[in-house]
Amino acid sequence: MKQLLLSSIAVCLASTAMAAEPQDSMIAYVNDNVRQFFMTGPVQSAVRFSGAKHADLGDSDIAALDQRWRLEIGQADQPTVSEVAENELSHSLQSMVEDSGGIITEIIVMDNRGMNVAVSSVTSDFWQGDEAKFQQTYLVGPDAVHVSDVDLDESSQTYQAQVSFVIVDKMSGSPIGAVTVGVNAEAF
Repeated sequence: MKQLLLSSIAVCLASTAMAAEPQDSMIAYVNDNVRQFFMTGPVQSAVRFSGAKHADLGDSDIAALDQRWRLEIGQADQPTVSEVAENELSHSLQSMVEDSGGIITEIIVMDNRGMNVAVSSVTSDFWQGDEAKFQQTYLVGPDAVHVSDVDLDESSQTYQAQVSFVIVDKMSGSPIGAVTVGVNAEAF
């Protein structure tokens, strides 16, 4: 009986360790190859500007913006989507995805309200504030990191996990936003 219990514990610990390895590798990849970019002046300015722009919005205003974004997807006229997807930071994110050799599948930058600041590709919604990528990072604190489960990403047709972390003001260390980096789980 004691041997069976010890064997069961060993299997559980091994399973936990194996499950953590890819997650740890994903976090290490993001830390080594992506994180520093979000400490640059242009990124910090864009995130702070978006936060200030959305500071006075109430819940109904946020819901209306999110609904407008969703309705514009696939339409010829996309003023809400284009303002984010076509800005300079979004173009930089698109280049990061292209330059990653298939490891990065998407990047989403959010302000302090969870609103999209920049995206490497158009997201299904504008407001990320109701999702774990924002709630488990920005709302937790400056050192928070969240890794999602691995799922099939319909747009890229790859199995991906999202590694999300807080964007901190490089001067004060205070949270100003969050970023989600989709990574191809098959690369880890």
